[in-house]
Amino acid sequence: MAKPLEFEFVKTQSCRDPQVNNCPEVATNIPGIVAIRDSQNPGHVLTMSAEDWTTLAVAVKAGEYDLTI
Repeated sequence: MAKPLEFEFVKTQSCRDPQVNNCPEVATNIPGIVAIRDSQNPGHVLTMSAEDWTTLAVAVKAGEYDLTI
């Protein structure tokens, strides 16, 4: 039986402050896979390919998902 993937999640620098308790965590330690989870709900993990992560990051940086109205 194959060993399950063990993601090593990290928070951004701004979320490492103990007073900030709700941050996205990202794991990139498995080649070709990026995993994302909410620090307050770590049992739910979203995974995507590294290529899809890059596409998402470019879109976010370009403002495609800007929620300000």
